[in-house]
Amino acid sequence: MDQEKFDTGLEARSRVLGQEYVDRAFGTADAFNIEFQKLVTEYCWGEVWGRPVLTDRQRSLNNLCILASLNRAHEFKVHFRGALRNGCTLDELRDTLVQIMVYAGVPAGVEAFRLAREVLADEGIDPGPAEEATG
Repeated sequence: MDQEKFDTGLEARSRVLGQEYVDRAFGTADAFNIEFQKLVTEYCWGEVWGRPVLTDRQRSLNNLCILASLNRAHEFKVHFRGALRNGCTLDELRDTLVQIMVYAGVPAGVEAFRLAREVLADEGIDPGPAEEATG
């Protein structure tokens, strides 16, 4: 294991997903999956999220597109929370979900909006009323 990449990954993973999430991931790890947790932290979070070119916000929006396209609901919700934590606005998130709908298909967009609304409700975020549609 590359300790520097692991430390960078641990910091990035905690920053994006929250310390509680990371503590739970490692706290519930056992002999079967601890190596997986270490690899994810070092490689995904240290090697990729630790790169300086894209911001955490950009990476979050990218992940939402990918995860919605792959129909990975649980991870989509985890990264939607991360996107909120990274400072993505509701306007940015909505437009990302619209782009998902166009490029990954309407069912992927429907599911992405449904999952996003679950996260917003869980986080106590009220997007406000819809503006009336005009014909």
